[in-house]
Amino acid sequence: MSCPRVGHINFLNVLPLTWSYAHGADQGLAITRGVPAVLNNDIVNHRLDVSNVSSIVYARDSEELVVLPDVCISTDGAVQSILLVSRKPIDDIKDDKIILTAKSATSHCLLKIILRGAYGAIPNYFVRHITPEDPIPEDATASLLIGDDALWLYHHKQPDLYYYDLGYEWKKMTGQKMVYALWVANKNFAEQNPELLQLVYDRIHRAFQTGMDHKKEVIESALPHKPFTYEQLDDYLGPTIHWDLTAEYLEGLRTFYSLAHQMNLIEHIPEIKLADVKR
Repeated sequence: MSCPRVGHINFLNVLPLTWSYAHGADQGLAITRGVPAVLNNDIVNHRLDVSNVSSIVYARDSEELVVLPDVCISTDGAVQSILLVSRKPIDDIKDDKIILTAKSATSHCLLKIILRGAYGAIPNYFVRHITPEDPIPEDATASLLIGDDALWLYHHKQPDLYYYDLGYEWKKMTGQKMVYALWVANKNFAEQNPELLQLVYDRIHRAFQTGMDHKKEVIESALPHKPFTYEQLDDYLGPTIHWDLTAEYLEGLRTFYSLAHQMNLIEHIPEIKLADVKR
């Protein structure tokens, strides 16, 4: 194998990496772009060698995957791009109908943990396609949106609806940081192709730093294609979203896995196995 197959979830929360890929960091890599739900499935089914995936995916398939160190998608508090939009206050949600975006997996678990753990709610959940223009179907009380759709809603709130940032809610509930996505490699690929694994790790790790070194250019590259202002993206990238998988973020990730296991959302609490790369 001479060209590692690398997944890329092309949300704004990885814009520095997207920009770096477009400026040479993708050389020698076969990049596949898609939404979390698709790439989550591709890495598990060996159609990709490395990818960023919803963090809950690692817990469900940890025997087949290893985690790339030092990179993740995380926040210490509010995230802006994972929102529960509701017709009623969150304290009043009990057994209501809630629509979940089909685009993610971690956010589903995070919402269930927060609603049950912090508010004692056990709603009825349904997965359905939803749009920011019409965020709550008529037959539902609330909806969960993620990514660019949620970020747009964060900046275009309707006065008759309630908005809850799940990063903020997680911090309020646990006092810890939250890891939404990891970069993982198939264990077989990692063991059989250590030099290629090192190449992918180096490219991704350096790409975030390069992107943030060119933050102004990175943001300006997105403005013609995305419905956000420079100031909104400047606040989102860096002050809000973090990409360093530090010990504190790993602690928060373990707490997330523990609570998910308590609610039978995952079968076991995984050991977080880091890929063997030079750092």
